Amino acid sequence: MASVLLYHVVGDLTVGKPELVEFSETETVEAAIRAIGESTECGIPVWKRMPHVGMIEKNEMRQQRFVGILTSLDIVSFLAKTQCWEDQDKAMKTQVSDVVVPNKALLKIVDPATRLIDALEMMKQGVRRLLVPKSKVWKGMSKRFSILYNGRWLKNNENASSSNLIANANRPSSSSTSTYMRDKFCCLSREDIIRFLIGCLGALAPLPLSSISSLGAINLDYSSIEASLPALEATQKHPGDPSAVAVVEITPDGHHKILGEISASKLWKCDYLAAAWALANFSAGQFVMGVEDNVSSRLLPDFAVNSPLQDNITANGGGSPRLRKFSSRSIGFNPVSPSFGVGRSMYRGRSAPLTCKAWSSLAAVMAQMLSHRATHVWVTEDDNDDVLVGVVGYSDILLAVTKQPAALIPSTRSITELASEIQS
Repeated sequence: MASVLLYHVVGDLTVGKPELVEFSETETVEAAIRAIGESTECGIPVWKRMPHVGMIEKNEMRQQRFVGILTSLDIVSFLAKTQCWEDQDKAMKTQVSDVVVPNKALLKIVDPATRLIDALEMMKQGVRRLLVPKSKVWKGMSKRFSILYNGRWLKNNENASSSNLIANANRPSSSSTSTYMRDKFCCLSREDIIRFLIGCLGALAPLPLSSISSLGAINLDYSSIEASLPALEATQKHPGDPSAVAVVEITPDGHHKILGEISASKLWKCDYLAAAWALANFSAGQFVMGVEDNVSSRLLPDFAVNSPLQDNITANGGGSPRLRKFSSRSIGFNPVSPSFGVGRSMYRGRSAPLTCKAWSSLAAVMAQMLSHRATHVWVTEDDNDDVLVGVVGYSDILLAVTKQPAALIPSTRSITELASEIQS
C-alpha cells in the first residue's frame, strides 16, 4: 500500500476548492442546463430544500436531503421524449425532481480527517462525491502527521473488515460532532482524487507504469448499441458507471467495432435541445458521426431549434429566442459521410471516442482522462484500433491504484499471508 494513501487525508484535497452551492430539486431543467455548463463536472448534485430556513442542521440531516446526481445525459434523454417536443417551454420549466434519478448512495459526508485510503474505499463501493466540511476547526495538517486528528489515531485495527474500516473513517471527531450550520462545505469528486494521485506518481510506483491489463483495470461489462438502431434506444441501456454507451458495428466474426459514444461527458457543453432532437430522430450511427450539410436538407424536416439558453436572452426577458436550422455541428460533431460504412478513417472531431490499448500504462490512461475531462477511456484491440475490448472508468482506476501488481507478488504466497507479514 502506497504511503501517500495512508498519510494524506481528504482535508488536504479541499485547499482551494470552492464552497458548495446547493442545487435544489425544485429548480427547472433550464436552470440545470446552465448549472451543468458552469460546473467542473458533467453532473451536479441535487438537494431537497431545508424544511426551515436558518434551522440547525447536522450532517445526518444534510445527507438525507441529498437526492442524486443529475447529468447532461439525463437532461438530453428527458428532452428527447415526444411530450417534451410537443411543448418545449413546458419541458424546460419542468422541475429537476422529475428528471433526476434518486440515489442517495452517490454522495457521502466525511470528516476532513478521513484518510485518503478510506475515501478511495468508499468510492470503490459506489460513492461518487464526498462532501467535506470546510470548518474553521480544520486548519490542514502536515503530510507526516495527517493521520492524527485531535489526538486520535485514525488507523483502524488490523482485524477490522472493510465495512468497519469505512465506518470508522467516517466516525466524526470531537470537532465534527457539533453542528455545521455556519460551516462551509466543498465537494470532492473522483476526478479530484485522480488529479491528486497523478501528482504523486512517484509515491505510487511501480503501479503507474504497469499496464491496465496487468492491473485488471479493464471493465469488460460495458454498455453498447448498434449503429443502425435508433439513438434513443441508448437511453434505455441505463448506463451506470461510466455514464456512456458505445455505438458499435457488429463485424461478421462477432466483434464490436466502435464508431463513437453517447455519454454524459460528450454532451456536457452541447446545445441540449439540438442534441435531444437528434437523439430522437437519428440512428445511433448518424448521431455520433454527424451528417453532411448537403444531405441535411433531404434527411431533416424543415425544423428550427429554439435554443434560448445559447442565444443570450437577457435576464429581464428582453428580446426573443433566435430560431435556426438544426445542424450536427450544433451538438459538437464535425460532419462526415452519413453512411457509417464509409469514411470512418476521416477525422471525426469531438465525436471520435477516446481510446487506449490494453498495454497502455495506468499513468497514461489517467493523463488521457484528465486532459480530455473524460470520465472513461475505451480499450481497443492491439492490432485493430476500432475493435472494442472494454472500458476504463474512474472506479476501475481507483481499484487499480489500491492493488498490488500481480507481477510483484510471489506466486507461492497468498495476498493474505503477505498482508499478515506486513502487519506484523
